[in-house]
Amino acid sequence: MSSEKALVQQAKAGDRNAFAALVSAYESKIYNLALRYLGNREDAMDASQEVFLRVFRFLPGFQEESGFSTWIYRIGVNVCKDMLVKQSKRNEQSIEVEDEEEERRTIDIVDCRYSPEQILENAELRTILSSAIASLPEQQREVVVLRDIQGLSYEEIASVLSLESGTVKSRLSRARENLRKKLLQNGNIFGFSASKLSKGGKTHEIL
Repeated sequence: MSSEKALVQQAKAGDRNAFAALVSAYESKIYNLALRYLGNREDAMDASQEVFLRVFRFLPGFQEESGFSTWIYRIGVNVCKDMLVKQSKRNEQSIEVEDEEEERRTIDIVDCRYSPEQILENAELRTILSSAIASLPEQQREVVVLRDIQGLSYEEIASVLSLESGTVKSRLSRARENLRKKLLQNGNIFGFSASKLSKGGKTHEIL
């Protein structure tokens, strides 16, 4: 039995220390998910708190038909969707980056000739990438966040979003293409022209 599964069973039985351990393991992941989904710290913090309240409330009934990580990400996505429905649409969203390691996964969308370390030094590029992700349609943004930021497999994302794996892949493909177009609109942000990239410059694919 995995240590996480053991923690889940202990938490279901009322062990508060086990529940605290689960929160500790997932709080930064859920916060980063919410941050990229919602676009600001305050909403992300509120969403994170709501996620763990729901986990605490519904954990005794968790049947473990899926993994705990899939279950909690599903709750996270649903909470974020609920908040998006309630809040007024913002004309401009700016996603603030909290975790350098998480951001490095986002940065890998760009040209593979440039190391993540080099790109991360460019604060302007971080803002551009974050804004580009925030401006994607919700269905595309959620698969980018779950795959390229959180690192879930296609199968895990399909389970979280109740989709077929093929649908996940097609949405992700469209999302990445839209991201490339948005980045190209910013012109010479990688030290070479957008026209050069569009004419055959290699863009890294995250698999």
